[in-house]
Amino acid sequence: MSNIQAIKQRFEIIGNDAKLNRALEKATQVAPTDISVLVTGESGVGKESIPKIIHALSHRKHAKYIAVNCGAIPEGTIDSELFGHEKGAFTGATQTRSGYFEVADGGTIFLDEVGELPLTTQVRLLRVLENGEFLKVGSSQVQKTDIRIVAATNVNMFEAIEKEKFREDLYYRLSTVEIGIPPLRERKEDIHLLFRKFASDFGKKYKMPTIRLEDDAVQLLLKYRWPGNIRQLRNIAEQISVLEEGRSISLITLNGYLPNSNNSNLPAVIGKGKKEGDFSNEREILYKVLFDMKGDLNDLKKLTLSLLKNNDTEKVQEENETLIQKIYGNNEKDEDQEEEEIADSLEVLQLPQPNEEQPYLQQQQDDRYHFAEEIEEEETLSLQEKEVELIKKSLERNRGKRKAAATELGISERTLYRKIKQYDL
Repeated sequence: MSNIQAIKQRFEIIGNDAKLNRALEKATQVAPTDISVLVTGESGVGKESIPKIIHALSHRKHAKYIAVNCGAIPEGTIDSELFGHEKGAFTGATQTRSGYFEVADGGTIFLDEVGELPLTTQVRLLRVLENGEFLKVGSSQVQKTDIRIVAATNVNMFEAIEKEKFREDLYYRLSTVEIGIPPLRERKEDIHLLFRKFASDFGKKYKMPTIRLEDDAVQLLLKYRWPGNIRQLRNIAEQISVLEEGRSISLITLNGYLPNSNNSNLPAVIGKGKKEGDFSNEREILYKVLFDMKGDLNDLKKLTLSLLKNNDTEKVQEENETLIQKIYGNNEKDEDQEEEEIADSLEVLQLPQPNEEQPYLQQQQDDRYHFAEEIEEEETLSLQEKEVELIKKSLERNRGKRKAAATELGISERTLYRKIKQYDL
């Protein structure tokens, strides 16, 4: 452990978190070897310290150490930056240029944000890792390099591999040893310690007294989730040091510098999945329910019409038992109750009497009726005759006002006009 403390002092690493200590321990263990290392962790956790430690404790410490931000180099020029190019290899290549892998031969190269590398560059990097060979852009001559590669990323590599944005074989070559750096929110005991260090540094830098947090402000500092990790904490400390006149910082003052601090104790949102079509699943479920309801209504119409035409309730009920159970439920009922429910279903097809409140059953799409042609009752009377009689009575009661008559009958004016014309009323 004394060795870890010496590393912290040498590289100005602050904190006593167990996960942080384990990461530093792994870095010191792999440093004397030449195996590739992949450093993982969220943006702002301080991943760049690990490759510096590895290089400083390796046999390459007297050779060059080059850090490359892969996400900051345009895709069109990154191959030239890493591997170099020959004169005339592309427009603007007025002279031969050596790339980082050639310049840092014998040393260490740190590839930050390696997950942002284009697929074509990943192929070239894989070749370097496998046999130490590379080609300059525009050259056919193979060159050798003896270089130690340490990479870092804040990307979920398994998701990137699944989406075919990163080569699986390259991932396993890079991550011979993987070192994870914990986010700041998991290092509760280190947060205030880091803040005090930053506050002291900025006090000296700007030649002013060091700021100090009151007790309630310290509690807020610990509860906040720190999505930007150490980088965000450092920026907050610098802002307060410069902008606040008072050196004692209260909870209210600190709260003004913390974005979304009211939600600081809520769970983190994992993933970025819901952007487009956030409610697509809900819509699909709603559509399915509506279509199922429509299908049930159509089946009910067919069943009822079949009952009317065949006048064979038991046979039709037997053949459509599943449909009846779906519509009326699976509870056991006696025969009288079942007959009453079937009779109730027939009422939707009967024309309303003048004093009844129920309107005609109306199909909205095409405004057509689906009635049985005849119903045998004690007094045989066709549906058409009943319809004509009801329309006449309604028009008489409403003194020829078609709109009022249509409302009373429970049909649209358009349908009533058509019926009047059809029956020549």
